[in-house]
Amino acid sequence: MPTSLGPALTPSDYLKKILTARVYDVAIESALEPARTLSERLGNNVLLKREDQQPVFSFKLRGAYNKMAHLSAEQLARGVICASAGNHAQGVALGARKLGARAVIVMPVTTPQLKIDAVRGFGGEVHLHGDSYSDAYQHALALQEREGLTFVHPFDDPEVIAGQGTIAMEILRQHQGRLDAVFVAIGGGGLISGVANYIKAVRPDIRVIGVQMNDSDAMMQSVAAHERVTLADVGLFSDGTAVKLVGEETFRIARDLVDEFITVDTDAVCAGIKDVFIDTRSIVEPAGALAVAAIKQYVEKHGARGETYAAVLCGANMNFDRLRFVAERAEVGEEREALFAITIPEERGSFRRFCELVGQLPGGPRNVTEFNYRISDAQQAHVFVGLTTQRRGESASIAEVFHSHGFGALDLTHDELAKEHVRYMVGGRSGLAHDERLLRFVFPERPGALLKFLSLMKPDWNISLFHYRNQGADYGRILVGLQVPAADGALFQDFLQTLGYPFIEETTNPAYGLFLRS
Repeated sequence: MPTSLGPALTPSDYLKKILTARVYDVAIESALEPARTLSERLGNNVLLKREDQQPVFSFKLRGAYNKMAHLSAEQLARGVICASAGNHAQGVALGARKLGARAVIVMPVTTPQLKIDAVRGFGGEVHLHGDSYSDAYQHALALQEREGLTFVHPFDDPEVIAGQGTIAMEILRQHQGRLDAVFVAIGGGGLISGVANYIKAVRPDIRVIGVQMNDSDAMMQSVAAHERVTLADVGLFSDGTAVKLVGEETFRIARDLVDEFITVDTDAVCAGIKDVFIDTRSIVEPAGALAVAAIKQYVEKHGARGETYAAVLCGANMNFDRLRFVAERAEVGEEREALFAITIPEERGSFRRFCELVGQLPGGPRNVTEFNYRISDAQQAHVFVGLTTQRRGESASIAEVFHSHGFGALDLTHDELAKEHVRYMVGGRSGLAHDERLLRFVFPERPGALLKFLSLMKPDWNISLFHYRNQGADYGRILVGLQVPAADGALFQDFLQTLGYPFIEETTNPAYGLFLRS
């Protein structure tokens, strides 16, 4: 059907464009590598298309350069402009430098600094405007008209789509055997449009599966509604796919050629980033892990075994500071960690009894990944606990075991408030924490370390504060408040010496006085 881009192009039309696309002046033919660890775990063959290896660490260079390579000398002399969340911007900036053209880049203010610096490093003139791609796009249109520049669209352009389609051409050339499906992240739809056109023209038996964030699923909603839908807002964790409105041409293509759409959440994407790292020792950005997260979800849903899937790792422009969040959420995303609010009687021996129960859970002892507590009630203690798990969906059965042994258990594994905020807020002052001494310990990360601590404690010393989070090191750093009467000072020193764990006493620390001491 006709669009504002002209008569609708067929897969055969796009096949010709893809076969003649000019991308290799600046792009490389990226590797198609087996993800051996992930494949073994899933019981299916997973291949990773390493677009994170491109000079700009993203596939976007292909489409951007192909578009600019088709411009006239006059257009290049006037310069080009684009709106982008970052990766397309780098492609345009590098392509323009290669072609000797001026490049004006409009980016949302939410764009990671890493991408902004990279664009400037390639010689692009950066303008920051708006909170999303769509906001930046409107501003870029105004600048284009005012300065007579040629707009290089990040996705809704046949030449851009053809450039991205060279990825599918490479996949089918690099892998001659069985290929059941290709999983592709969707923002505005340029990548999946190019991939789908090539695959459906050459190997229509291969399924093309589009992947979106569950908070940025404009394409999925549009296809379901049979018209383009504008989202009121988009999530920004996967900034590379944060698009409120997909393109006219990309919507038409995705509606007609994409076999299935899958949405994934933030935790699943964090787990996908970890999966890619384990197999490649490379770190992709959130958008780059969408396809891997979807493969895992697809296998679980369909019970697939022995199939072959390709995942396009579309980018690796990750802000270093974001790695802290990714590591925190990856275990929950893989459901290797379960989170609980446990209610324990505020009485002697209850902590020890709970820890012993953890060591006796079905399936073998679990590592405690998190343990946060602050005394707040004379009868009950509420503890935020993280435990390692062995399979998905196990948290509910663990909660049942706690209940059966008299411990109230609220499963927080999928509670966003708990995961993002509450886990860091367990604490504060307590009028019950008299005679409190505060110590920072270094515990060895091995089973029984906490039980040793509890066993050596004098029975009438009470734990009034406990804060621990596994950070992946050989030793855990733990903050403990103990209610020790002044008369027990010598006994307490003997306890610390017998325990043998390195410690620093923080009872006189001014931060403790301001925020924790009663």
